[in-house]
Amino acid sequence: MTLPRISRRQATLAALASALTGLARAQGAKIKVAAIYTVPFEQQWVSRIHKALKAAEARGDIEYKASENVANADYERVMREYATGGAQFIVGESFAVEAAARKVAKDFPKISFLMGSSGKPQAPNFAVFDNYIQDPAYLTGMIAGGITKSNKIGMVGGFPIPEVNRLMHAFMAGAREINPKVQFTVTFINSWFDPPKAKEAAFAMIDKGADVMYAERFGVSDAAKERKVLAIGNVINTQDKYPDTVVASAIWHMEPTIDRALGLVKSGKFTAEDYGQYSMMKHKGSELAPLGTFESKLPKELVAKVRAKEKAILDGKFVVKVDDTQPKSSI
Repeated sequence: MTLPRISRRQATLAALASALTGLARAQGAKIKVAAIYTVPFEQQWVSRIHKALKAAEARGDIEYKASENVANADYERVMREYATGGAQFIVGESFAVEAAARKVAKDFPKISFLMGSSGKPQAPNFAVFDNYIQDPAYLTGMIAGGITKSNKIGMVGGFPIPEVNRLMHAFMAGAREINPKVQFTVTFINSWFDPPKAKEAAFAMIDKGADVMYAERFGVSDAAKERKVLAIGNVINTQDKYPDTVVASAIWHMEPTIDRALGLVKSGKFTAEDYGQYSMMKHKGSELAPLGTFESKLPKELVAKVRAKEKAILDGKFVVKVDDTQPKSSI
């Protein structure tokens, strides 16, 4: 039976309307994401989160807004502004504002929160993450232990919190595996972003004989460059800026964590969980940076030992111990 002409036209219009509706829905499917940072975007730790979210934005997956340099006293207010402003997914760091951040999450149970935290997830919507990059930190420690000539390594950190402590301990353990005689000087500057203060702390260590510096904070590599000693980077790779100073770095990739969370938010299945494991090497959440300018300068035997340990970690045959206690100087 042949349909009347008007029916075919109606069917065509209906199909077109359906297609346009589907397109509109697809265009409106971007997740509205807000991020709140207490330090500048360029700070190591925050830069990795920002980078992962900007990548999702570039793919067209999200609408992204972010605030940097938010004071702890203003953090809750900014969280609430984003929550009432339509954000579906809020990312940030709650280390110094734990109680306030969790309170906001309770008040907005339909919004998904993923916060850097030393605490546990809070049902139903407060998930936590951390940079569990102790695997590559151990590998950089092996390199440091193999290149020091004075057997003295300086370490400058921000605050002695678990997120920093575990990386320092892993680095120290790696160095001791290669060089049992190595000694460490450990200092915390009690700031997440104060390059001049970190630089001065590094100068003091170098003046006492340290010939390798662990640059957990910005400013340390500057001191190492000026005094012509070597440095080990953390979280990001700065060798392009210090080609004759930064030997190796433990790199954090936040993409596995962010992409998993975004997928769950989009599917309506986001829950309170601990995302820490997605920063590990086995999930491609971290790695030993390419040796670059030092590839041919390091002893071949040392590089071979590092690569063998790297493979053992990825194969699950070697597990780097997680020690969150405050590291102490051994000098």
